[in-house]
Amino acid sequence: MRAQKTPAELLVGLDVADDAAVYLVGPDTAIVETLDFFPPIVDDAYASGAIGAANAMSDVYAMGGEVLFALNIAAWPEDAPLTQLERVFQGAIDKIAEAGAVIAGGHTVIDREPKYGLAVTGRVHPERMLLKSRLRAGDALWLTKPIGTGVLTTAHKNGKLDAADLASAIASMVTLNRAAAQAAVDAELHAATDVTGFGLAGHAHEMAEQSAVGVRIRASLVPLLPGARGHADTGISFGGLERNRSHFDDRAKVRFDDVDDALRTLILDPQTSGGLLVGVPSAHAEAWRRACSARGVRPIQIGEVIEGSGVIVVP
Repeated sequence: MRAQKTPAELLVGLDVADDAAVYLVGPDTAIVETLDFFPPIVDDAYASGAIGAANAMSDVYAMGGEVLFALNIAAWPEDAPLTQLERVFQGAIDKIAEAGAVIAGGHTVIDREPKYGLAVTGRVHPERMLLKSRLRAGDALWLTKPIGTGVLTTAHKNGKLDAADLASAIASMVTLNRAAAQAAVDAELHAATDVTGFGLAGHAHEMAEQSAVGVRIRASLVPLLPGARGHADTGISFGGLERNRSHFDDRAKVRFDDVDDALRTLILDPQTSGGLLVGVPSAHAEAWRRACSARGVRPIQIGEVIEGSGVIVVP
């Protein structure tokens, strides 16, 4: 395959792995573009649409942007009720409206397995982007949502998750990262990503690698969703988790030092619509706390950026 010519206006593209593409259209405006879709992870169709929308928009927020509009991407079985697809669409419409944006169209195909997501267009000031590559040694590492959605939704599929824990997981997944992104921009931060399929460990490694630094995560500080620890203790296993173990848990990318098996599982657990992982320089720490308080965001400091490479997870 021949390499394509990259225009100077493409600030973030294939050659710079980040959460979304960014294209400069004016001195103070760049377009942020992303897409994401996947099979349903909960039974409720409305919740599935809302989760899919929040998850797809998250990459715009991870870049420090605001969402403008989105396009539906749907696959639907020919023999499945269209009323359920309508509920999926309604969940997404309501979540996109919460973001101050609109769904402007989309495309649906027939498939044996339902899938849903969106292509999302946003905007960002080119000098206020949040990038994976901007961590610096000495930064504090903050997480804006608890983890455990992969373990919990797998337990749900297996019929082993109680209603209260499912409700907590859904509430977390449908919470937009908009306020957290706004707080990061308010505090003039520069480094962030969202925690999704690669899990906390995998996305921390991406940031560490692209920033040429190391990351130390303190496992005991990582916030967990209700019920996540208990289900991780059962030795639960599923495809996304095993892929993360195989790819990241090699003592070069990610090293676990005296961390129990349940926390190890959860730190590798693939997330859906997880929170933002944010680097906060000490000079911006107070501004970050004030901005989070003003925006109603309750992040947790879970570690720090250090000299070196890779991710070290300690108790």
